[in-house]
Amino acid sequence: MSYEQFAYLYDELMQDAPYEEWVKFVKAKLQKYQVDGKNLLDLACGTGELSVRFAKEGFSVTGVDLSADMLAVAQAKAQEEGLSIPFFEQDMANLEGHGEFDIIGIFCDSLNYLKSDDDVIHTFSSAYEHLKDEGLFLFDVHSVYKISQGFINQTFALADDDVSYIWNSFAGEETNSVEHELSFFVFDEQTGKYDRFDEVHFQRTYPVGQYSDWLENAGFEILEINADFEDSEPKHQSERIFFIARKKPSF
Repeated sequence: MSYEQFAYLYDELMQDAPYEEWVKFVKAKLQKYQVDGKNLLDLACGTGELSVRFAKEGFSVTGVDLSADMLAVAQAKAQEEGLSIPFFEQDMANLEGHGEFDIIGIFCDSLNYLKSDDDVIHTFSSAYEHLKDEGLFLFDVHSVYKISQGFINQTFALADDDVSYIWNSFAGEETNSVEHELSFFVFDEQTGKYDRFDEVHFQRTYPVGQYSDWLENAGFEILEINADFEDSEPKHQSERIFFIARKKPSF
């Protein structure tokens, strides 16, 4: 999907996101599982906020995203930081030509934007093909509880001087899916008026067991399944589920 105008508002709206927690999470797992390499593929990298943070931590980062607008923001951000990060416009379910990495990550529940079972399955296969043997695959997703209780039939709003929004969430047609209807109001200093932008975003998740089956079928060994940035197993009301998997060598 294309984020269109949302790409240019994303960082402002997500400034309170716990990006440092994702960085700490990855570094801790690399140390725990003794992964020496720091060649990282950031799938669905969006505006590159995590790509830049990982690069500043000494990782050799490649970013991939389906949105040209998001990538334009990411490239500008990397250049502003004096970082050379290659960014590619590509579907994470159909990766091509990137070689092999020590780590592949899909962060910030980006996997939930895939619309079908096949998209998730193909993404796991693509990740497997682009990992070195014993490489780590890490991703987080919304839990079924978060989709059903935290989003569906909920309204969120922000009233700020520069950017305001109304965000309504409704049940999607697919099981455990949600559609987010967003209306943004962005102040234009030249006209002194607010411009309105409307977008619809789709997210879908699956039970933990389904993700696990797909990972194992793709050739991964599941090392851990945690929740909410804690080293503890998911509970019924956990909102964000973390998977840490290792590529088993193919002989």
